[in-house]
Amino acid sequence: MHDILLSIILGVVEGITEFLPISSTAHLLVTEKLLGLGDDWEAFTVVIQLGAILAVVAIYFQTFWKALIGLPSSAEARRFALGLVLALLPSVAAGLALKKLLDQVLLNPTLALPFIAGCWIVGGLVILLFERIAPKPRWFEGDKLPLSKAFQIGCCQIFSIIPGVSRSGATILGGELLGVDRRAATLFTFYLAVPTMMGASILELHHKAAALSRHQDLNIVVGFAVSFVVAFFVIRGFLAIVTRHGLRPFGWYRIAAGLALIAYLALH
Repeated sequence: MHDILLSIILGVVEGITEFLPISSTAHLLVTEKLLGLGDDWEAFTVVIQLGAILAVVAIYFQTFWKALIGLPSSAEARRFALGLVLALLPSVAAGLALKKLLDQVLLNPTLALPFIAGCWIVGGLVILLFERIAPKPRWFEGDKLPLSKAFQIGCCQIFSIIPGVSRSGATILGGELLGVDRRAATLFTFYLAVPTMMGASILELHHKAAALSRHQDLNIVVGFAVSFVVAFFVIRGFLAIVTRHGLRPFGWYRIAAGLALIAYLALH
């Protein structure tokens, strides 16, 4: 019963944070540390990310399905698919090149949490600053961005391989600075999340699958389901918040979370 409760907690954390510009990786790592979880839970958190991915597919199924069946005959569908591929490539190359170095930071008990606290604070300040200087948008459709813009947003996604730097924050804020409407950048971020997160999860599982044990089957099912349900509602709410208020509320949250983590580390 204790493990089921932990699975629910991690599923809620994953579902809430995966698509918000506050870094799900950082939140999951901090949660694991605070709960005193061992290495066998690292693979678990990778698996439940797939629940959040499924939530995106469920919400935007029509967009993905229309693009898929239209590939042979529709230039628009091919442009959408090519845009996702181009946006994916930079982070794939950077992730493969820097994975070993980043794992050393994440697995270092002395560096991991202070590093995350610093990234939360710096990221919050960057959001507050860049939202002020973003140019007037010129592109307003997330599924019809020029290929050059898709690639440039993909380059912004490279920053998200740093623990504490949010993937959605990097791509949405990057899109805004590139002249993409905030709502369109958010939608493109959701679309891009599917191949990005699926590829990252498969890669991580390849390295950590051995850590999964048979007795975790029920935990995985619970965590996966909770992650899916929570992410489903968060995605819808997040789009409305971003459209109306931008990323500033999340910038302030990041600063507060970083300061709170620093205070916790100072007291422990």
